[in-house]
Amino acid sequence: MRHSTHKPAPPLGDYIDIFWQCIDAPLHPRAIVLPNGTIELVINLRDDEIRIYDALHPECYQRFPGIVVSGAYAGAFVVDPSQRRSIMGVHFKPGGAFRFLGPAVGELASTHLALETLWGRLATELRERLCAAATPQKRFQILEEILISRLQSVSEHPAVSFALDLFGPAGISDSVRAVAKRIGLSQRRFVQVFTSQVGLTPKLFCRVLRFKHAREFVDQGATPDWSQVALACGYYDQSHLIHDFQELSGLSPTEYLRLPSNPLARNHVRPLS
Repeated sequence: MRHSTHKPAPPLGDYIDIFWQCIDAPLHPRAIVLPNGTIELVINLRDDEIRIYDALHPECYQRFPGIVVSGAYAGAFVVDPSQRRSIMGVHFKPGGAFRFLGPAVGELASTHLALETLWGRLATELRERLCAAATPQKRFQILEEILISRLQSVSEHPAVSFALDLFGPAGISDSVRAVAKRIGLSQRRFVQVFTSQVGLTPKLFCRVLRFKHAREFVDQGATPDWSQVALACGYYDQSHLIHDFQELSGLSPTEYLRLPSNPLARNHVRPLS
């Protein structure tokens, strides 16, 4: 297996966290993908197909072409390992995909969408070029060229970047009402502009960030005291933490700890059966 990443320089680096690719990966059981509040562009380099399975009903799936946008999810979904033998993607920063996908970002919560729906024939041509490229470096170069050409001069509301800074990486901040007041918008208007650019409402976005922060906290190794984890990660109490784990992942915190993780994709875990 060959795994490589690339951090693009500005201007792409202002909106994109990382490019990644994994080539000739071994087969493994289906992976549960946990929500992390961000949007991803995913390209299957082997087959022109991507299947996304329902976490609660694994016999049910949706079939997409081999290049898709994975919206900001507020729940878990399952991916087929045969679709991920050779794959690459673009991991956008929160709010970053808006500059490349436009207003569609606000409609992508907890769903996938064929990139062709937004970009037309260019999406198919991009995948064809990536599949034909001989090296990881060439694929990253192609992605940079296309994404720079798609970088739109859309009007970003300054309230969104301000709110993202307030929420921070852990989603611990004042209430949405208080943040809207600090920004100088009505709560309704703030929710509207934030959702249109980030893909989740601010309240749901912060829930996902707190969940992600709690997972990272317990992944550090020691058997956790869940009441202390709840306190450190911005939950009211242990019951609040357990409720959010179950709502956002379908797992209790204890069940989450029992599942093997993927060191190359920290929001992926593998079911035990």
